[in-house]
Amino acid sequence: MTDFEIFAEDVAFGEGPVACDDGSVIVAEIRAQQITRLRPNGTRHVIATVEGAPNGLAFGPDGALYGCNNGGFKWPASKEQQHNVPAGTPDDYENGWIERIDVSTGRVERLYEECDGLKLAGPNDIVFDESGGFWFSDRGKDVGTAELHGGLYYARADGSSIKRVAYGLGLNGVGLSPDGRTVYGALTMSKLVLAFEATSDGVPTTGHGTIPYRQGRGILTGRVVGSLPGRQLFDSMAVEADGTIAQAVVVEGSGIARINPATGEYVVISMPDRLCTNIAFGGSDMRTAFVTLSNTNRVARMRWPAPGLRLAFNG
Repeated sequence: MTDFEIFAEDVAFGEGPVACDDGSVIVAEIRAQQITRLRPNGTRHVIATVEGAPNGLAFGPDGALYGCNNGGFKWPASKEQQHNVPAGTPDDYENGWIERIDVSTGRVERLYEECDGLKLAGPNDIVFDESGGFWFSDRGKDVGTAELHGGLYYARADGSSIKRVAYGLGLNGVGLSPDGRTVYGALTMSKLVLAFEATSDGVPTTGHGTIPYRQGRGILTGRVVGSLPGRQLFDSMAVEADGTIAQAVVVEGSGIARINPATGEYVVISMPDRLCTNIAFGGSDMRTAFVTLSNTNRVARMRWPAPGLRLAFNG
C-alpha cells in the first residue's frame, strides 16, 4: 500500500474532488447535499447547498463550477462504516441534471435536465475540453425493478447545446486524453474502460471503433481499453500527463488502477477503503493526488508516481 496521509475527515460521502492551486480541494458531499472547500489547515467552507445528490465537479471557462447531479439517493439510518453506502432511489426522484455553481455567491442553477426530449437519469462525472465544452457521463438510475438508461453526453457551458453521444450504457467515470482527441468512460459493473473519438462538437466518428448510439446500444459502443478481474468494480477516473488512466476501483481490491490506454496493462495502488471512488491531481508539479475514501468519509493525500494532467480551466 502506498504511503498517504488523511487530508480531511468527516466528509459526508465525498466525491468529485477538484484540486485547486491554493492547496484546497473542493468536493461534493453527497450525503450532506453540499459542495465544500477543504483547506490544508483543516478548515472548511460550504460553497453551496444543493438538491438531489451531487457527484462530479469541474471548473468551467467562466470560473464557475459545473456539477453532475444524479437526482438523489436514499441513505440507511446508520452512518457506521459498513452501512455508509447509498441505499436506493428516493420516492420523490424525478430525474438528474447538470448544474452551475457560482463559487463566490453559492448560487446554484440547473443548466440541463434533458436531451432530445429524454430526461437525464443520473449524471455522474464531468470533464471540460479546451474549447469550453464538456463531456459528462450518465450512469442511469435504478427505479424499483427497472433501470433508466444512461450514456455519454457532450454539452456547452452556456446552456446552448447538449448531445447524446452514446446511449443505453451506464457510464460512471469520464476523462479526456492529453491531446483531447479521446474521451474515456468507465462501466461500473462491467469493469470496462471504453474509448470514444472526441470531437469539438461531440459527434464521434468510427475511427476508434465507436458505433453511433442510434445504431448500437450498451456494451457495443466504444473501444475497450482495459478491464480488471473479479469484483473490482469501476467508479470515477482521472488521466495522467502521459495519458495513463487513473481508474478508481471499488468493492474488492479497492484503490486506483493505473491503466495503459494502449495495452490495457495495469497496476493497482491499493487504499484502505472499499469505496475508493475518485481521484484528482494538483500541486505545483501535479504529483499530489487527492483520493476520496467515501465509505470512511475521508479524503487522502499522497505523492503520485507520475504527474497528473492539468485540467482545462482548473485553478
